[in-house]
Amino acid sequence: MADTTPNKILYVEDEPDIRTIARIALETVGKFQVKMCSSGKEALAEVEEFAPDCILLDVMMPGMDGPSVLKALRQIPACAHIPVIFMTAKVQSSEVAQYTAIGAIGVIPKPFDPMKLAQSVRQMLGDH
Repeated sequence: MADTTPNKILYVEDEPDIRTIARIALETVGKFQVKMCSSGKEALAEVEEFAPDCILLDVMMPGMDGPSVLKALRQIPACAHIPVIFMTAKVQSSEVAQYTAIGAIGVIPKPFDPMKLAQSVRQMLGDH
């Protein structure tokens, strides 16, 4: 019996405190299996082996920002189909439109509610 429910998330965030809160929210509340990455470069190195069902991607990070990471992911055949959700404080409608135009399935505003994070992710994946 194959379980088709998305349950593996690659979370890319440069802030350690936010990674900690998100891990607790996604694993404990959402029952997701989570792989944390602190940079876009680390995410690109880990993504194929982890094979996530979804990638949560911070927009503003040093080095490679979220949109650059998404562009790089789309160049990897095994990762081209993985849904990406941006997480950012920059949620003006024009900014959200830019994120979806480059391929994100949605945007979760920061700061996020830890009790609702997993539910938001599942809802976006369900709508996708």
